[in-house]
Amino acid sequence: MQTDPDIVVIGGGNAALCAAMTAAEAGARVLILETAPKPYRGGNSRHTRNFRCMHSGPHGPLVESYSEEEYFADLLKVTAGKTDEHLARLAIRTSEECLPWMIEHGVRFQPSLSGTLSLARTNAFFMGGGKSLVNAYYRTAAKLGVEVLYEAAVTHLELEGDKITRVDFTYEGQKKSLSPKAVVVASGGFQADTDWLTRAWGEPAKNFLIRGTPYNRGIVLADLLDQGVESVGDPTQCHAVAIDGRAPKFDGGIVTRLDCVPFSIVVNKDAQRFYDEGEDTWPKRYAIWGRLVAGQPDQVGYVIIDSKSLNLFMTSVFPPLKADTLEDLADMMGLPPDKLRATVDEFNAACGDDSNFHPTELDNVATTGITPAKTNWARPINEPPYYGYSLRTGVTFTYLGLKVDDHAQCSTASGPIQNLWAAGETMAGSILGQGYLAGFGMTIGTVFGRMAGREAANYAN
Repeated sequence: MQTDPDIVVIGGGNAALCAAMTAAEAGARVLILETAPKPYRGGNSRHTRNFRCMHSGPHGPLVESYSEEEYFADLLKVTAGKTDEHLARLAIRTSEECLPWMIEHGVRFQPSLSGTLSLARTNAFFMGGGKSLVNAYYRTAAKLGVEVLYEAAVTHLELEGDKITRVDFTYEGQKKSLSPKAVVVASGGFQADTDWLTRAWGEPAKNFLIRGTPYNRGIVLADLLDQGVESVGDPTQCHAVAIDGRAPKFDGGIVTRLDCVPFSIVVNKDAQRFYDEGEDTWPKRYAIWGRLVAGQPDQVGYVIIDSKSLNLFMTSVFPPLKADTLEDLADMMGLPPDKLRATVDEFNAACGDDSNFHPTELDNVATTGITPAKTNWARPINEPPYYGYSLRTGVTFTYLGLKVDDHAQCSTASGPIQNLWAAGETMAGSILGQGYLAGFGMTIGTVFGRMAGREAANYAN
């Protein structure tokens, strides 16, 4: 282990690796402290699959163009304006230069995607998914001389005045300390600490599932906040999606997400609909459904579709429940059969002409006369067999984090901390006040990771 690294990077995911590689290329000696064991390195980045990227014309695997203004407008839709516009636009503008940088550092991309995801213009998909990206970055970092300690859990950063003077961590059963010139915190949110989630959300949080790594427990975040480092974001806001109710408590990853909602009705345990399933294309709306489900009794929802919709969305990792009648499906799902029948009949009666149905774009095939309305892709559920999924809230990462400026630098009320920067999910609440936009977490991590690495190296040098 390096006893005198210039920079310690805390965390082992995308943002941490971008910071470490950038700092190493600037001549700094870099040590990564990753809490997870090596097979589980990479944090939530292991479960990602794409990067949202601005571009003025065809760019790598991306087709056509995706302007800064359209990108920002998409962000405003999901955040309802709760964003730092300056930092958001900085991330958006910088994303265009990041894509070739990613390729130079080992990432490979798939050809552009078509179909119901509607992302061929906006999101570049990693060949092999997030784990391949993480592995590629670790290989590149090793070539650059970056050292990594796994199962190295940081417990405390000593803040004296306007500097971090010591990093305490445990490694191989022993307590260790280092005094680097600079520190980059890229260790994620606190979502894997169920007690903290419950303090923020109340008792419903005990029913949440955690889509990502069990190692993001917010230990470094809490330590810094306790010492007066400025925070940003609401502890009840997070990237929360509706996932398959059969997913494991931790680390189910992106494969547990269900993409069937736009072509379904979603009901609660009383077989009542509670939101417009066709409000927008799924990449712009999937992240609101975790919170919607969290607001239902027992924090559970149920998707109901029929046979004509079964092949319109990405195949689920667990097969749906299947029955020849709605009543039988209700029994299998623990729903009241008469109430589910009434809800489906009411919905079907509200559906009109569906000749303009188009699964990959907003088609204005809508219901009339019911609340909530379904404003797109509204077709009767009337062709057996019928299929169903249970939904639960799956938390990806929390938005309470470290406040940063446009150099990724952290501060206290007295001013900037000279040698502390943050990147990735641990500061994403600066930009994501609520909601989520598919692929934008990787954008934030890449942009601010590179920035933090560059600034930390400049300081250390």
